Amino acid sequence: SKDLKGAMETLIEQKRQKLSTVEKLDEHMDFASQLIFAQNRGDLTAENVNQCVLEMMIAAPDTLSVTLFFMLILIAEHPTVEEEMMREIETVMGKQDLQT
Repeated sequence: SKDLKGAMETLIEQKRQKLSTVEKLDEHMDFASQLIFAQNRGDLTAENVNQCVLEMMIAAPDTLSVTLFFMLILIAEHPTVEEEMMREIETVMGKQDLQT
């Protein structure tokens, strides 16, 4: 929708502004930064950059759910790992209740 497209354009512009003011670029070189520099070189259009960032934002829930599913299967198949994870949680959280 137009709202989502506008939000992406705003986020990309904010990133572009941040990149123009940083002293060390290597500390800020993520995928969005690479897209912006590709646009600056003329390799991509502004629409290409917007679409790539939008797809990254939208795809995240799907890829995250698949990753979590397989992680939970692996934990279930390795009870000693599950026990170690629970000990670590108890060490960090103490007696606090876990919240979802």
